[in-house]
Amino acid sequence: MIMLSVNGRQVEVDHGTSLLDAAKAAGVHIPTLCYYPGLPAHAVCRMCLVEVEGTQNPQPACHVLAKDGDVVETDTQALQSFRQANAEWLLARHPNDCMRCEVNGACQLQRLVSENQWEERWPKVPAGSTDASECLSTDHTSPSIWRDLSKCIECGLCADVCGEAVQQQHIIGFANRGFDRRPVTVFDQPLGDTNCISCGQCTLVCPVGALIEAPHWHDVLHALDSGRRVSVVQVAPATRIAISEEFGLKPGTVSTGRLINALRQLGFDYVFDTNFAADLTIMEEGSELLARIEAGTRLPLFTSCCPGWVNWVELNRPDLLPYLSTTKSPQQMHGAIAKRSGFARSLGPDFANGKTEPYVVSVMPCTAKKDEAARPGMSGDVDRVLTTRELARMIRSRGIAFGALAEDGQFDSPLGESTGAAQIFGASGGVMEAMVRTVSHLKGADDALSLEWESLRGVRDGVKSATIPGVGTVAVCNGIAAAQRMLEKEDWRNEFIAIEVMACVGGCLGGGGEPKSMDPDILQKRAKAIYGVDAKAPRRSSYENADVQALYASELGKPNSPAALELLHTHYAARHSQRSLLMRFLDCVDRRDGAAAASLFHPDGIWSTASAFGVIKGAEEIEAFIDSILPPRMHGVKYARHQMESASNTDDLTVLAPDGSRSSFHMTVSTLSGEGQSRMAIKNLTRSVL
Repeated sequence: MIMLSVNGRQVEVDHGTSLLDAAKAAGVHIPTLCYYPGLPAHAVCRMCLVEVEGTQNPQPACHVLAKDGDVVETDTQALQSFRQANAEWLLARHPNDCMRCEVNGACQLQRLVSENQWEERWPKVPAGSTDASECLSTDHTSPSIWRDLSKCIECGLCADVCGEAVQQQHIIGFANRGFDRRPVTVFDQPLGDTNCISCGQCTLVCPVGALIEAPHWHDVLHALDSGRRVSVVQVAPATRIAISEEFGLKPGTVSTGRLINALRQLGFDYVFDTNFAADLTIMEEGSELLARIEAGTRLPLFTSCCPGWVNWVELNRPDLLPYLSTTKSPQQMHGAIAKRSGFARSLGPDFANGKTEPYVVSVMPCTAKKDEAARPGMSGDVDRVLTTRELARMIRSRGIAFGALAEDGQFDSPLGESTGAAQIFGASGGVMEAMVRTVSHLKGADDALSLEWESLRGVRDGVKSATIPGVGTVAVCNGIAAAQRMLEKEDWRNEFIAIEVMACVGGCLGGGGEPKSMDPDILQKRAKAIYGVDAKAPRRSSYENADVQALYASELGKPNSPAALELLHTHYAARHSQRSLLMRFLDCVDRRDGAAAASLFHPDGIWSTASAFGVIKGAEEIEAFIDSILPPRMHGVKYARHQMESASNTDDLTVLAPDGSRSSFHMTVSTLSGEGQSRMAIKNLTRSVL
C-alpha cells in the first residue's frame, strides 16, 4: 500500500493505482472525456490533468500511477483555466445540436459544459482541412449503429473497444494525424459495407453522440400515440435490471414490476416477457442438440441466440454455419409467436384472417438485435427494437417517475410466464446453463445434478467449460475475442458437444445497448442480480414452463416438429454469397417491397419466373411487378414466407415456396460501382420448378 495526498486529503491505495482512481478513493472528482474502465488510458482529452508536487508539467491522472508520498492538486486556477480553454476548443469543432441529439442529457461533453458554464468562445472550425480530405461524416447504412463524426471528440474509445483491447474486430481505427486525426472504418467505407457485427460496444463507450444505436424509439412513440394498432412489447432479462441505473437506482436493482408499469403508462396494450421465448428456445435447441448427438453429426452445436455472433460467422467463418443451431433467438421466437400463432388469432377476426397484425416491439440490451429483426426469413416478426437506453429516453420524455413506480407489475398471459433458466439468459454462460438443466432432464440425469453450474458462470473469464454426466462437455465463450482465440485451434471440434458464444463480454448484461456506466464492477453487480432472480424462481428449468407446455400441446406438437421448424427455426448464408442475395430477394418478394428487390438487381437484370408471368426484364419492371401485379401480402397468421430447403448449405439455392412446392434457382451476378463503392447485383435469376 502507498499513501498520498489529494487536495490535502490523505488516502491509502494499492500499488499500481492511477492518480484518477486515487482521487476517487479520496472523494475528489476529476473530469474526464476519454477515460473508460477496462480500456487503455491514452490521455488524449487532457481534461484530467493534475499537478503533482516535484513534477514540472501537469500529469494526466488517468494514465500516471500514484507514488508513495505524492502531493496532488486537481483544482488549481491554472488547471481550471486549461480545462475551460480545452473544452471551448472542443466546442468550436462540435455542432450545437443538443436539442436533437440522441444522447442529450447523457453526453459527457454536454455535462461538463453545463456544470462549468463554459461558453462557445471561438469561431466554429470544420473537421478536416485542405491538407486532409474530409472523412465520411454521417453514416446511417448500418441497421444497428449510426455514426456522426461531426460530434466526435477523437477520444479513441471506439477504436480501443473495437480493436485489440476488447472485441478485436478492428472495424474502426484512426486515420491522419494531429488536427485531422479521425476515427474511421476500414478504407473509410460506410459501416454497413464493412464486417461490423453490430455488437454496439462502440456506442456503449462513446462519450458523446458520434456513435449511437439506430434510434427506433421515436417511431414507437408515434405508433403508441396514434392507437391505431394493437401493441405488444417483450422485455429481455438483462433489461429489467440494467434500466434501474438509468434512473439513479442502485446497480443490480431488479425493476421488473416498475418496468412493466412504465410500459403500460407508455401505452402498450400487452406487456410480455422475452423469457417465455427463452424457455421455448431451450426446448428447441436442447432437443436439436440431443438429435445431433444421436446422429453423430454437426457437432459441436453452437448457440444462435446472439446476433453479433451469427453475424461474425456469416461474415468471417461460413464453414461454421452447419454447426450453428437453427433455433431462432428468443426475440425472434417471441415475435413469430405474437404475430403468427393462436395469440394473434385471439385478437379478433381481422387478425385471424390476415388483414392486420399486432405491432410488436422488443426491449433489448443489444444493438445487434436491430440487425437481427431485419434478417431475411425473420424480418417483420418484430417491428421495432429498442435498446435499454432508448426505453429510458421514452420514459423520461413522457415524464414518468420510474423510481417512484410500484414494483407490482405483472406480465400478461399467455406469453409472459418464464422460469429461472430463462432469466439467466442475460449473463454469459446462462444459455448453456439453462440448456444443461433441460438436456440433463431429457436424458434422465437431472435428479442427480445441481441446478447451479458455477463453472459456466463469470463475467471476466474467456472460455469456461463443464461436463454433463452421460451427455458430454460443453463450453462458454465470453466475448467474440474469446471465440476467435478458441477457433484458431482445432481442439474444439472434438472436445465439446455444445458451445455458447456471446459477442459481448459479460453476455447481454454487457450488451451494446445497456446503460453507460463508469463502474468497473458493473457487470458483476448485474450478474449477481440476475442469478438472484433465478435462485428465487419457483420453477428453474425451461421444461417446467406451463405456458410453453400448453403451446406445444395446442399448436406445435413437440420440439423440432414440422410446425416448430417452420415457426421457430431459421436459415443462414455466407455474406456476399449468391445464397445470401437470393434470400434477401425472396424476403423482399414476401414483404412486397418492390424497390428493395429492384435494388438487388442490375438495371438490366432479368428474372425468369417459370410461371405464367414469364420473364421480367429490367429492375424497374421487377419493382412494378412486385408492387402492382403480385397479390397483396397477407399479415400475421396468413403471412406466406419462402424458406431455404437447407438451413446452412452455402451452395444450396433450393427453395420451399409457401405452398410447399420446391424450386431451384440459378443466378449470375455482376459488380456495380458508384460513389467509390461497389456491390454485387443480380444479372440473371432463373427459377426451375422441381
